Amino acid sequence: MSIGGFLGIVGIMFLLELPDKTMIATVVMSTKARPLAVSIGAASAFIVQMALACAAGGLLTLLPSHIKELIIGVLFLAGAAYLLLAKEKEVEEEGAREAEPERRATFLRESLTAFGVIFIGEFGDLTQIQAANLVAKTHQPVLVFAASSIGLVAVTFLASYGGSFILRKVPLALVRKFGGVVFAILGLYTLIHLLVA
Repeated sequence: MSIGGFLGIVGIMFLLELPDKTMIATVVMSTKARPLAVSIGAASAFIVQMALACAAGGLLTLLPSHIKELIIGVLFLAGAAYLLLAKEKEVEEEGAREAEPERRATFLRESLTAFGVIFIGEFGDLTQIQAANLVAKTHQPVLVFAASSIGLVAVTFLASYGGSFILRKVPLALVRKFGGVVFAILGLYTLIHLLVA
């Protein structure tokens, strides 16, 4: 994988997580707890989730090529539908509900709470599906894991320390629409390539 490909994965994961409910949960938790504790807990949860996703993507590589491509194409299109059709208010409310358990406590407890909220909230999430897709496409689980983790950890620290400011300045609907269009293009390309091949 080239440096450009690696940085592309970092960027994709960063953009996909910006409008997500777990990013909003991180912002909310950071208003109620120490941002560093929330950052460490949330970042750790994302890293574990990316390890699981990349392992699942590795299993996808064992499938016959045409079945793997079909699954990847359908997952891309499902991700596009989610990004393009989900209502912003619902995503924000879900993120706030996930963050609700956070209360001022010890540093360790705040970190563990953030870990739990993000770990549970991220299961089966778009970034996890995308990481599995990328591993199946590239056959490079370690590089996809590293790039995905970097992108998600960057969002975590950004959300913890500047999330409320970002939510006021960047229209999340625009980020979601952009991500949805990219996913739709990738999904259609994968399925068309499968049909032509």
